[in-house]
Order: sequence, then C-alpha cells, then structure tokens
Amino acid sequence: MSRSYKAVYEGGVGEIVEKKSRFIATVQPVDCEEEAAAFIGVMKKKYWDASHNCSAFTIGRNHELTRCSDDGEPSGTAGRPMLDVLLREDIHNAAVVVTRYFGGTLLGTGGLVRAYQKSVQEGLAAAQVIEKQPGRMLEINADYNSIGRIQYLLAQRQITVTDSEYTDRVVLRAMVPAAQKEALEKEITEGTSGNAGMTWSGEAEFAVIKGEILIF
Repeated sequence: MSRSYKAVYEGGVGEIVEKKSRFIATVQPVDCEEEAAAFIGVMKKKYWDASHNCSAFTIGRNHELTRCSDDGEPSGTAGRPMLDVLLREDIHNAAVVVTRYFGGTLLGTGGLVRAYQKSVQEGLAAAQVIEKQPGRMLEINADYNSIGRIQYLLAQRQITVTDSEYTDRVVLRAMVPAAQKEALEKEITEGTSGNAGMTWSGEAEFAVIKGEILIF
C-alpha cells in the first residue's frame, strides 16, 4: 500500500444519444474477474434486445487485469476506447457495459469511438468515485492543556477525528495518511512537549466520503 488510487464506490448509469443511436453506460465496482464477468452477464440479460453490449473492466492497484469486448461492433471502436477512459482517469476495480440501441444511422469508426468514450464518461459522472489511500489509525492520549494544540495540528493537515473520549484525560482517534505519519508524530511531540501518548495501528486503506471516514 504505497500510494492512493481512485476506485468506484457506488455504480451509476449514464446515457447519450448520437444520431438516434442510444448509448447506455452502466458502471459497477468489481474486485475480481468473476465479479466483472457476472456483471457483464447481467447487463446482457437486462438489455437482451440491444444491438450491442460492449464492455471493459480493470482490476488491481496497478491495473494488473484488463479486458474489453466490442461485442460485434467494428474491431477497436468500442471496448478498447471504453477501457482507455478507465485507464486515462486511473480508475481501478471498475467495470462498465455500454449498451447500444442502433438508431438507423451509421456513425463511422471515429464516431463510434467518440460515442462509446463519451458514454463511459457519463456513466462515471453518475457513479461515486472515491480516492482510496493507505493510512494508519492514530490514538492520542493527552491532557486538557494539550488538546487544543493537537486539534489544530490535525486540522492543518485536514485529518478527521473519528472518535474521542473525555475523562480525566482526552483520547482522540484519527485515520492518518501513511505519508504523514512521521511528520505528524514529530509535530505532536514538539507541540505538546512530549506530553501526548501516541499509539499507531497497522496500515489499512481508507477514503473520505462526505466528511466521513470509511475504512476498507
């Protein structure tokens, strides 16, 4: 877990119309090839009467597994351009099926490429894409005189406190991006003259969604 990356958290559906042809892009998060294949199968059954159900997916932190299908469209005009959008946007663990209902007018090679790519972009816009990043949960144990300084340091780094306890001392818990661990620990130690205790958990992936921390 060395870097952050974008992934689909919730799927979405986008649609465009080009020269009376209808393109419906359905985006779905997937974690393995089996999930992607199952999703594509479901879409083909749902849109069984469509002219084409083209697909693309990418899996892995480094796009280790990618697949695409033109599903009867001219070679290289659908699946690969769709996959290129996912790769260009650097979105991981995602599958997309673009369903086409032919409108009677040929779009040509360039027109098909543009239509399928635009469809994927619309689908991604309708989905919820998040940034997953490596982090570690930090538990801080401090006295009341130190807590204001600690909260200030966390806020400066835009680190969200996930839990707090107030007794004779204050305990704060926060998910800290892995890259900030050493610098933050030094700042808290210096800012509290060493009066704050700090305990770190193991590394995990997390994302911030509407101000809330989601740990994976």
